Amino acid sequence: MKPLLLLLAFVLLPWSKAGKIIGGQEARPHSHPYMAFLQIQAPDGLQSCGGFLVREDFVMSAAHCWGSVINVTLGAHNIQRRERTQQIISVRRAIPHPGYDPQTIMNDIMLLQLKRRIRQNRAVRPVALPNSGRKLHPGALCTVAGWGRVSLDRRTDRLQEVQLRVQSDRKCSRRFRTYRSETEICVGDPRQRKIAFKGDSGGPLICNNMAQGIVSYGDSQGIPPEVFTRIVSYQSWIQRTMRRFKQVDEIEDSPTP
Repeated sequence: MKPLLLLLAFVLLPWSKAGKIIGGQEARPHSHPYMAFLQIQAPDGLQSCGGFLVREDFVMSAAHCWGSVINVTLGAHNIQRRERTQQIISVRRAIPHPGYDPQTIMNDIMLLQLKRRIRQNRAVRPVALPNSGRKLHPGALCTVAGWGRVSLDRRTDRLQEVQLRVQSDRKCSRRFRTYRSETEICVGDPRQRKIAFKGDSGGPLICNNMAQGIVSYGDSQGIPPEVFTRIVSYQSWIQRTMRRFKQVDEIEDSPTP
């Protein structure tokens, strides 16, 4: 099954690609200047995901958000309006992790190299990535934002946010047979109906002003906890990939002698 088809099949599976903000509220406009809205060309039409700016020329998202053509909107609050703060940029390269498995959703991380650098301002700014030595402990309070649904049958055009607590790995390993604590984070109190679900895939888990996780998958009924990709586990791949493609582009763009 292709990654984009998995986005459509979430109700048929015991777990689903995460996506809508449930139990949250509308975010203050441009209070998350790293947020990216992705429009993805899929075989069955246009799909959407979240993402986040990590460098002036790179956005990070989930590997299951891959598509043949991806356009990124930065600096948005209402995605149905053309706001003056918005910067719409095409993706030059979509680079999913080479170990991504669409069946188990392992290594659900992707880098998107933009066709041009963003103009950094108050509404568009990269978010910091975690240091390899810092551990995210259960109980940590983090924030997730996105443009996904706010209920099973209601969408929103404005960016929503919700605060979620990191859970023990045991809570997710009992629920999801594919859960791996080395590369994934368990998030969301099962006693509260607060969660990201369909439409927010690829968005960031922000803890202490750092992007610690990526919205990946969860229960098909939207019941916490859910699973986020653990960004710190991929730091070497992230740095190596951004450095490699920067060098390739410098060679390709250099004048021929």
